[in-house]
Amino acid sequence: MESPTSAVQDPLDVKLLQALEIDGRAPFSKIAAVLGVSDQTVARRYRKLVSSGGLRVVAVRDHERLGQDQWMLRLRCAPDGAEAIAAALARRTDTSWIALTSGGTEVICCTRPRNRTDQDELLLGKLPRTPHIVDIRAQQLLHRFFGGPDGWLIKHGPLSEEQIAELRPAPPAPTVRAGGPVRIEPEDEALVAVLERDGRATYPELQQATGRSESAVKRRLAGLFASGVIYIDIEYADTLIGGHVGAMLWITTAPWALEAVGTALASHVEIAHATAVAGPSNIMATAVARDIPALYTYLSGKLGRLDGVQHVETAPYMRRVKQLTYRPYPR
Repeated sequence: MESPTSAVQDPLDVKLLQALEIDGRAPFSKIAAVLGVSDQTVARRYRKLVSSGGLRVVAVRDHERLGQDQWMLRLRCAPDGAEAIAAALARRTDTSWIALTSGGTEVICCTRPRNRTDQDELLLGKLPRTPHIVDIRAQQLLHRFFGGPDGWLIKHGPLSEEQIAELRPAPPAPTVRAGGPVRIEPEDEALVAVLERDGRATYPELQQATGRSESAVKRRLAGLFASGVIYIDIEYADTLIGGHVGAMLWITTAPWALEAVGTALASHVEIAHATAVAGPSNIMATAVARDIPALYTYLSGKLGRLDGVQHVETAPYMRRVKQLTYRPYPR
């Protein structure tokens, strides 16, 4: 398959996106030096992508690393209620990756409840009583094959191995206790909250929010990154990299093939995210292609030839409502 980035008119934008995917907090001066352009050019392109391409750089809690439950919800809705339900879910702080599929009659939503009470309230209380929802299917996420801290552009982005190595931050020394629990401490919440709004927040901004010294902020931030409980991610419109068609894939494999199929999907350039799930299907994946024929070629070729795949259900996105944050995306 032709790389999705081949359809992009301006390759510098894609280089900048990949640079931010590698290190979302890298100074513009460092990115500019690696890309061979001026600091002003990088800053100008960044502002343009933010204003017109839906770009945001934000901190994300790694719920798998934290050992917290995650659920993928499939809500079959009456056509006149799907958009309102999706918008209401998008405003919740415990949801992400919300999209309309199946001709606008299904809402796909990833939810990360803070505790069992919140989980039961949403799954057993609010959603079953919501008008226009005619069916609810909830599948728990079990194991991530690709996604999260692993950015999609690493598979097909335009940067060379040398450029990637220059941009990749040196791994900080781990500060968590050996064998101790991986967690975000209560005193870290103010720091993480700022970064969840703006992953490029400056140290003075982090100091002001936390009341800590700059050295203390740097030290604690390094500890959080080293433990893996948070990471910096980017969100953007897929059309910026030529991905005009996105689809959710619900894949059923033979039990013995689950790990092998998931590992294979992680290597496919078309797959932006793949995870094992509990339920009627045992793998959920997100595929991105430049057009419908390219999606068909992937489904009937590379995916269809995987040994152990028994069934694939495909649900193309009509519109993404929420990625990491709730913000309208360019259509």
